[in-house]
Amino acid sequence: MSYAKLVSALARANSTNVNKMLVSPGRYRSTVASAKSQEERSQLEGCAVVEAEPVELISHTEAPPKARRSHVKVDFDNTQEAYKSKGNIELLRSLLVFRLCAIDVLVEKNKELMELTKKLFGQRIFEKMMKMTFYGQFVAGEDHNAIKPLIRKNRAFGVGAVLDYSVEEDLTQEEAEKKEMDSCVSEAERESPDADQREKKYKAHRQFGDRRGGVISARTYFYADEAKCDTQMETFLNCIKASGGASADGFSAIKMTALGRPQFLLQFSEVLVKWRRFFNFLAAQQGKSEMMLLEQKLELDELKESLAKMGLGAKDDIGNWFSGEKLGLSGAIDLLDWNSLINNTTKISNLLMVPNLKTGQLEPLLKTFTAEEESQMKRMLQRVDILANHAVEHGVRLMVDAEQTYFQPAISRLTLEMQRKFNREKPIIFNTYQCYLKEAYDNVTMDIELSRREGWYFGAKLVRGAYMYQERDRAKEIGYEDPINPDYEATNRMYHKCLEYVLEEIDNSRKANVMVASHNEDTVKFTLEKMNEMGLSPTENKVYFGQLLGMCDQISFPLGQAGFPVYKYVPYGPVNEVIPYLSRRAQENRGFMKGSQRERSLLWRELKRRLLSGQVVYRPSY
Repeated sequence: MSYAKLVSALARANSTNVNKMLVSPGRYRSTVASAKSQEERSQLEGCAVVEAEPVELISHTEAPPKARRSHVKVDFDNTQEAYKSKGNIELLRSLLVFRLCAIDVLVEKNKELMELTKKLFGQRIFEKMMKMTFYGQFVAGEDHNAIKPLIRKNRAFGVGAVLDYSVEEDLTQEEAEKKEMDSCVSEAERESPDADQREKKYKAHRQFGDRRGGVISARTYFYADEAKCDTQMETFLNCIKASGGASADGFSAIKMTALGRPQFLLQFSEVLVKWRRFFNFLAAQQGKSEMMLLEQKLELDELKESLAKMGLGAKDDIGNWFSGEKLGLSGAIDLLDWNSLINNTTKISNLLMVPNLKTGQLEPLLKTFTAEEESQMKRMLQRVDILANHAVEHGVRLMVDAEQTYFQPAISRLTLEMQRKFNREKPIIFNTYQCYLKEAYDNVTMDIELSRREGWYFGAKLVRGAYMYQERDRAKEIGYEDPINPDYEATNRMYHKCLEYVLEEIDNSRKANVMVASHNEDTVKFTLEKMNEMGLSPTENKVYFGQLLGMCDQISFPLGQAGFPVYKYVPYGPVNEVIPYLSRRAQENRGFMKGSQRERSLLWRELKRRLLSGQVVYRPSY
């Protein structure tokens, strides 16, 4: 059964003429998992990922023999190894910056203090002071050429780079809220009496229009117009090109909200969620609602009976909808089969059809879409495709960053479509999973199962999450279920559960790759233990590690020198233009910096060791 056939049948039953729908090449499937898995929330954990060595295509059923070997051990207490790439001045700068970030009044008033410093000392001295402190700690340089020495030095010590041009628009809260409301509410929605039927979670709300609030170290883009989206796409293209030129294993990250009007992400997310609920509704009718997601299989005869009772057509006709090459051959339909019913046809706006559980009819999410809105949707998909093709051309892996939960179902679905297209021979496209979400494990297991069935390479970056406080406040204020796990310990359990599942997939098939993007030393040690148990060598380039530039060097560099693929997320851009980024980094990392006593103590230990051993002047040799 195709989505187009179902649209047609439901439309006839509802006496409404509905055209077929479209979305980019390939079928679309939802990753909006039900909230059955329970586990935690936390602060952001790095960002990075990189291209693995090309490997021979291996079937899932025939895993290669495992090369058992001696365990690889990494000492995270050896300060001489951890900081051998840093001069004494760099160690002192780190200590100073971490200490300043732990002082509340300095962090709270950082923007005002930076403006005052600029007025008192002038632009040139201000920039020098910034490069000696915050900018020098967290930003690599002003442009592609300025960052090359740092990238070369880190690479010499086994640490790669993920480039990110970190210029942000310096908007007031009022300006951000206005841009968000203008870009997330369509003309049809403003005029339609049916707009109130939209789900609260997937509607724009002015009090949460400034998406920068309560965010942990994540860049935020606000829609201005299509020209601005083209400019941002060009920025991503330049980063991809620079990543490819910086090393043979480059990696670049993108955000979907930078590439188009976010109203489409909101609307498509709501559609995907409602289709998932329709499946759950049918599963409940067959007494299978308590099963795990992938165990819920709708018996085909019962499903045809249910759909016939809803007035969708004769039972025999409905049976023909499930007579595809693979669909329904087992006599049952699971959630992945169900998701495949949404395929590509001709008109994007007709994708935004949702099932009404009361009537059993398909209804448009909104009654009409303007021609311009239709065009905006298409252009977002075109930009994504251009970036993916550019990544392939330059030998760079492309990671799609996770965003807020009201955008994420659509973002994950579009990312899966890119994986289907570009991950046939090796993992090029990586999806990001935020493990502070209750649904994280369901999403990971569903997507891995899809990759198995269709034979493409699964690529994931695991983070704890960037939007916890904002998500919690929004859910409570607007009135929907909190999507975040109840506490930090639950998030840790969720992270390790998802990670272990991906590692097992790597162990079984060698067709999955994962980036462990974490500043948590226990998580890194957990990963190393599992890799040792599985005999998974770091040189296979299946498991990567990532941390932010200027943070957790005691994790990154020992890993790199032990032969593990590890990467620093490397922001760059002109001093004045990255001030909004630095300001938020100071505020958002305040809690982390206060708790970074271990990192500060290691820095002090190494500095004392050098001074006592006569290394008053220490220059890294590489």
